[in-house]
Amino acid sequence: MPSERTDLAAETVTADRSSIIDPLRIVGVRTLVFRAPLSEPVQTSFGMMHDRPALLLRVEDENGVFGWGEVWCNFPTVGAEHRAHLLDSLVAPILREQAWADPRAAFHELDRRLHILALQSGELGPMAQIVAGADVALWDLAARRAGQPLWKLLGGTPTIDVYASGLNPTKPEALAKRKLAEGHRAFKLKVGFGEERDRANLAALRELVGPLPLMVDANQAWSPEQARAMSAALAEFAPLWLEEPIAADQPLSAWQQLAGDSTIPLAAGENLRGSDAFSAALDSAAFGVIQPDLGKWGGFSGCLDVGKMALERGAMFCPHWLGGGIGLAASLHLKAAIGGPGYVEVDANPNPLRELGVIPAFKVEEGRITLSDIPGLGVVPNLAAIEPYRVQ
Repeated sequence: MPSERTDLAAETVTADRSSIIDPLRIVGVRTLVFRAPLSEPVQTSFGMMHDRPALLLRVEDENGVFGWGEVWCNFPTVGAEHRAHLLDSLVAPILREQAWADPRAAFHELDRRLHILALQSGELGPMAQIVAGADVALWDLAARRAGQPLWKLLGGTPTIDVYASGLNPTKPEALAKRKLAEGHRAFKLKVGFGEERDRANLAALRELVGPLPLMVDANQAWSPEQARAMSAALAEFAPLWLEEPIAADQPLSAWQQLAGDSTIPLAAGENLRGSDAFSAALDSAAFGVIQPDLGKWGGFSGCLDVGKMALERGAMFCPHWLGGGIGLAASLHLKAAIGGPGYVEVDANPNPLRELGVIPAFKVEEGRITLSDIPGLGVVPNLAAIEPYRVQ
């Protein structure tokens, strides 16, 4: 009899035709952790990634229909393994204990059941992340059961604008040139490495890409005073947005003041948790761009509502993602479901857990990705290809 690992690697993207209305009875939950070493680290203003992690989870119902999700786990360096243990010990037993009317019902119950534990342990972020990844897997399962691609089940359209992100401060134009040749037509630079270096990098990129959209991401590098000065210093290069220039936990009044002083629209959201936090951020009018990360908080059940709020309030909706291929697929379906102006983030740095991690692979054409009609997320992990990076 073949091993479980072989069985998983042989899965194809197929769907049971039973109705999505039928309750979801989860009988199996499996977590898999991967780490892919890097020859060149990924640089941010607050630290470096020396490998690329991924935490995948697979849920299976009583009829053998499955769904895949991915949990954000980039930091700290033991984050993937830690979150896998949390998911196995906390989320999996709850998912198996009853039938769920739909993924939203499971999401809200998980959120309720883990709330006090998250407060008591001080693990608000990791708890939100394991619930979010489970929600993605349940939506994948539900769409497979319905025999529809998730974007269509959610009433969306399949073509999404994307941008190449994570351009490091060391010769970013070289990576951007390769991504331009691969079909990308928008690019995001990491800043927060000193005014001279940031300006030189942005100037080199602007010379390379001409009028194509450029964005900048400071990863919470600056104080409000520094952010005002840097916004003015970078404005001549006409960035489409300035992402997380200050700490995500700065009061909304600080963001509002910065937005009033900056000619570059502000972007944030990957480090917000909860519908109330997103609603308050959008009501503040400080953010031209809102960027929830469905692997950090909310999954589809939370982030679909955020997307609708963003459109209602006139903000650009641009899902954040920096991880493996399953999370990227989910982010694309999220944006496809919401529609409206905006982009999905596609990490430009090498990552076999993204590039080899799913079948079929995504193709960027003139800055866009078009999703298929394959049910669910339309992809499965290529476990055979990424098996060398498996650690748990």
